[in-house]
Amino acid sequence: MAKPTCALTLNSTRAVVGGSNEALVNAIRSGADLRIYTEFLHNEHIDVASASAERIREVAEFAVTYLVEDRWAAGIMSLRQPVSLPDGFGPRSSMSFFLYNQDGQQAIARLYLDCPPVDGPRGESPNAGSGEMSKYRALDGWDAETNAPSSNFIYDFDVYRFCVRDDWEEVLSHDADGTVASGSVEALATAFSDGCAVKIGVAGLCAGLTDSRCPEHEVFVEVGSCYYYTDQELFIGGSHPVVRVQPNIPMRYRSGGWDFGWLVARTDGTVVYRRGDPYTLAFDDVESVHSIRWFVR
Repeated sequence: MAKPTCALTLNSTRAVVGGSNEALVNAIRSGADLRIYTEFLHNEHIDVASASAERIREVAEFAVTYLVEDRWAAGIMSLRQPVSLPDGFGPRSSMSFFLYNQDGQQAIARLYLDCPPVDGPRGESPNAGSGEMSKYRALDGWDAETNAPSSNFIYDFDVYRFCVRDDWEEVLSHDADGTVASGSVEALATAFSDGCAVKIGVAGLCAGLTDSRCPEHEVFVEVGSCYYYTDQELFIGGSHPVVRVQPNIPMRYRSGGWDFGWLVARTDGTVVYRRGDPYTLAFDDVESVHSIRWFVR
């Protein structure tokens, strides 16, 4: 098993003190898994009324990664329920879609799951401020009275380490019409038949989130279930959960600028997105075509 390496380290002012942005971008471009290590004090970040200044280390998995304009990396925690340290879960069942950029700028979108969706006003919300957390700086907030509030912020962790496991092998790259650019469907089918895990990088997946020109981008997510039609030589993969965010540098949440769901991707370029509306929890299937890179491990 390949050991993760630290591609980039930032200090508490988010200055680069180890590795490089280029190393992180190169790893994400290669399909690398991303985990981010941070450090903070209990009474600075968890419970400001506590007398405990115990240092806490956190490592979180960012299972959905983004490469924007081939030069900017970001990751999203796509599987996280909120926790209330050190005891258990937070008071409401929801998804905590934390987003971290390579420069340490952060964001969160909440998706509440514990009651019928609240149809409140959408748009910019009053700045929540930093409360008692001196290291927290709110940038903006959105949709506070809905089922899907989001905000952009910076919390000055003592250290940020962008750790990558860069051992995925690209075995197929094809255009949106399925024309093979490199590798082969046969190589992909052989690897998956041998029990290899599969990951995809989908170009332009988030184009539908904006009416204006969408920056070039690629979204990476692992594929859980795979199928191969042997006569047609057609490979199909159903993805793990994905969070789509309107691409930008840096990546940010905004009202109407994100959603969530699952992908069914095919080697003929077809992608079906089972899109969840975060405000209503209604689902629909959206079909589009994309260039896709397929990785195995």
